[in-house]
Amino acid sequence: MKAFLQFYNSSLGRKIIMSLTGLFLCTFLLQHLIGNLLLFKGEESFNAYSEFMVGNPIIRTIEFGLFAALLIHPFFALLVWLQNKRARPTEYESYKLSENSPLASRITMLSGTIILIFLIVHLRTFFIPLRFAEIHPSPYALVQDAFSNAYYSGFYLVALVLLAYHLKHGFQAAFQTLGLRDKKYSKLLDAIAVIFWLIIPLGFASMPIFFYWMSRNGNWASVIGVN
Repeated sequence: MKAFLQFYNSSLGRKIIMSLTGLFLCTFLLQHLIGNLLLFKGEESFNAYSEFMVGNPIIRTIEFGLFAALLIHPFFALLVWLQNKRARPTEYESYKLSENSPLASRITMLSGTIILIFLIVHLRTFFIPLRFAEIHPSPYALVQDAFSNAYYSGFYLVALVLLAYHLKHGFQAAFQTLGLRDKKYSKLLDAIAVIFWLIIPLGFASMPIFFYWMSRNGNWASVIGVN
């Protein structure tokens, strides 16, 4: 118990917990994107996927781990941030943050906070109606309705831009903290990082763009000019 408390109270221990939960959430993002891409296959395919996710006991069990990670990751991020602030209560006059760290690193707390707000809104929009409503709506129709709203789609896209910045710094920092960013594999990790901070956000961004465009043009055939 004493060893655990020492680990919990140490800066390195908190960073390790934050890194592990962050990487776990990255794997969830990948799985979530793959499933959501079924939206482009049509209503029947996406609804069948959603029903499978809701009814599968293994998936439901994993959800507990997911929600735990969603709480633990920002909590420990805040602890590390406060610990760093206490370690340097006053700014050095000669220290210029913009010259010593990349933008993605400097806005980590800001991007993380807005992403957390977005997740709460996102869960309220999709998860709660699908799981707790007396009459369960069609998952596809729920997505279609949400993304036909310009404000929600705009907020979704802004959150994805911040997510990209957050992952650009966080993915690399996690491997650095865990001591796994060896020079021998740095190029490989950089390549894998692109999947998470660029390709995955672009994949998610395609959904509000697609459905908002559809809501303004009637159907996809009219958008691409097919009679």
